[in-house]
Amino acid sequence: MRLLLAALALVLAVSPACADGRGAHAFAFTSIEGEPLPLERFAGRPVLVVNTASLCGYTHQYAGLQRLWQRYRDRGLVVLGVPSNDFGGQEPGSNAQIKTFCETNFAVDFPMTEKVSVRGPASHPLFTWLRRELGEAAGPRWNFHKFLIGPDGRAIAAWPSSVEPDAPAITAAIERLLTETGPAPRS
Repeated sequence: MRLLLAALALVLAVSPACADGRGAHAFAFTSIEGEPLPLERFAGRPVLVVNTASLCGYTHQYAGLQRLWQRYRDRGLVVLGVPSNDFGGQEPGSNAQIKTFCETNFAVDFPMTEKVSVRGPASHPLFTWLRRELGEAAGPRWNFHKFLIGPDGRAIAAWPSSVEPDAPAITAAIERLLTETGPAPRS
């Protein structure tokens, strides 16, 4: 019985979203600027979460993410970049260096978090929850893995690094969510 209670406590500690029914909105990050970034801030809006890296062969996808953000932000989409150094050491810089790199090279102005781990035992709890919700194969398996979260906080879908941010599969899923939810809530 004690072992069962310990296991239950561990599951609830790792996955607060399951405990309170808020889905992804139960999680929080720190922004790349060092400010609190609770995902509940984006309730009512779809969120495309992407683990990023500045020195990756997929780094060019920052441009596609910025285009997606510009195309859909007025309708409610949030693109959230999550820098990680988990794959090949391809994000070695500080948060300030990452921010400067993204702004200078790709004119990124969508929200970004501080650098976090997205896999293994040190994985940010959102990524642990996403793997549980969408299946372990949902990743991330490399940089620029994409996860779509619905306006209600549900995990909707995941796409591997090789799928460009503005690929038809991703834009169709975003369009569907935006159509279902109607006009973007004011933030």
